[in-house]
Amino acid sequence: MTTDRRTLLALTASGLAMPGLLRAQEAWPDRPIRLIVPWPPGGSTDTVARILQPKLGEVLGKPVVIDNRGGASGSIGAIEAARVAPDGSTWMLAYDTQATNESVMKLPFRTTEAFTPVSLVATGPLALVAHASTPFRTYADVVEAARKAPDTLNYATSGVGGLAHVATTLLQQVGHYRITHVPYRGGGPATQDAVAGHVPLFMSNVVVISQHIKAGVLRPLGVTTRGESRHVPGVRSFAEQGVGDFEAPTWWALLGRAGTPAPIVARMHDAVLKVLADADVRRKLEEQGADVVGSSPAECGRFLGQEIDKWGKVIRDNDIRADS
Repeated sequence: MTTDRRTLLALTASGLAMPGLLRAQEAWPDRPIRLIVPWPPGGSTDTVARILQPKLGEVLGKPVVIDNRGGASGSIGAIEAARVAPDGSTWMLAYDTQATNESVMKLPFRTTEAFTPVSLVATGPLALVAHASTPFRTYADVVEAARKAPDTLNYATSGVGGLAHVATTLLQQVGHYRITHVPYRGGGPATQDAVAGHVPLFMSNVVVISQHIKAGVLRPLGVTTRGESRHVPGVRSFAEQGVGDFEAPTWWALLGRAGTPAPIVARMHDAVLKVLADADVRRKLEEQGADVVGSSPAECGRFLGQEIDKWGKVIRDNDIRADS
């Protein structure tokens, strides 16, 4: 068969298939949208998702159903999202662990291959906080205590290999001290124990602890943004406290299954931007301690790749594994 004949047959076949494909894309969404949240209820990702949910359903004209699939630092939900049909009926609100999990554990996919980026929804500071009953008034107090008695001071995070864990590991590496990691199955359970004083230190995004900081139960000692954050006023960043150019903002991004038709991804992206432009949605996100972004798919993809590379090196350098 000649090249011209093969080309003609391919064009004919695509022409026959195109009307059905176009109709399916034009009809999207034709059913409720499933939004996988790879964390249990009560954590920051669940909180962000539930702020977006009503307006997103309104913009899309179909209900948005949140499916909490917590466990293994967000990897259980991500595995589920990576094997759904790429038809635009299921999406995932990813958390910063999406960029660290593939370096910490063995997963059946690579993030940049399994998912198509839609938008970086928001970023925010991580904050190291101490329970009000502890003697720690500054980050320097923690460093001093840890150097005097290595591995005796505990700190909680939402799970092994998450950005909170990896960022705190880097702080210890740079500061030459050691504290003991206590991982939890999500930000909700970790917050409960931190507020109860069962663990003296907690590294967390501000979304799940802002109300406890305001109430004076948790005392912020430093934030992971480059400079001070408006969400934790008066608290210096670690960079401002002598930790070089340290920066580790937390983030949330909407991802779709790789192979989802580009027109559907574009329509979802437009819907997300409309949601994030809504004054009420922005206010609620910002009140929780998040900074609204609303990036393009390309910008989201570049950001995700950079985070995977940056934190993958820290993970390998410090031999962080799922059983750490």
